[in-house]
Amino acid sequence: MERSKNKKILLSLIILIPFVFGGFIPNETMMPSFRMKKIVLDAGHGGKDPGNLGSRSREKNINLAVTLLVGKYIEENLPDVEVIYTRKDDSFPTLEKRPQIANVNKADLFVSIHSNSAPSKSAYGTETFVMGMKHFEGNFDIVKRENSVMMLEEDYKERYEGFDPSSPESYIMFNLMSKAFVDNSISLADNIETQFKDRVGRKSRGVKQGPFYVLWTPSMPSVLVELGFLSNTNEETFLMSQKGQEYMASAIFRSIRDYKNEIEGTN
Repeated sequence: MERSKNKKILLSLIILIPFVFGGFIPNETMMPSFRMKKIVLDAGHGGKDPGNLGSRSREKNINLAVTLLVGKYIEENLPDVEVIYTRKDDSFPTLEKRPQIANVNKADLFVSIHSNSAPSKSAYGTETFVMGMKHFEGNFDIVKRENSVMMLEEDYKERYEGFDPSSPESYIMFNLMSKAFVDNSISLADNIETQFKDRVGRKSRGVKQGPFYVLWTPSMPSVLVELGFLSNTNEETFLMSQKGQEYMASAIFRSIRDYKNEIEGTN
């Protein structure tokens, strides 16, 4: 009789233990999982700012065409992800406004799409930038060119608190950036360059760092993509073509999809 009673008590304790201590025992199935729900796509330049000029093209138009295609592919294939654009037409969002859109909407990713240029017509290839100061001197020309867009804005000196995009000394402030999103940004950038090289057959100039204003202020992983050089006749022709734009947009989409699967742990 006593043994039977003790057995019942022991059985009751075994049943109750998970309920009593469940809140203190880590359980992967009970922990909230991250989901990439919003992405901001930024077509560089626009409106009164044409960006780089090729012999037959304007950067702003190529950037917009590729950006809209990336958004289309995401909406068709990743229906759980909301796509937000900094521009969907030939408008001119300020340099300050672009990352602000991402922050206000609490986006999970910010991708800014651009086209490159160089004094030498032989320069070609893709490159994807993340926020950072590594090899700053070597990348200063492109950083200065992209950040100088702010000078087209009224009262830019007051708006950007005296920041001078042509002065290396002004970039000291970028050393104060948060490194919280660097690893994820590099992961996405590496995905993009791998897709460009392996799937589209473009020359990849690699993942690089640069103190771009649009990468400094977003509170989420962020990258700036350079699709190719409009100063190179062959790359300009490719990027102006429907096929070229679709190939590049598809590569960026696949990179975002793979990055999403990676951080959500669903590979």
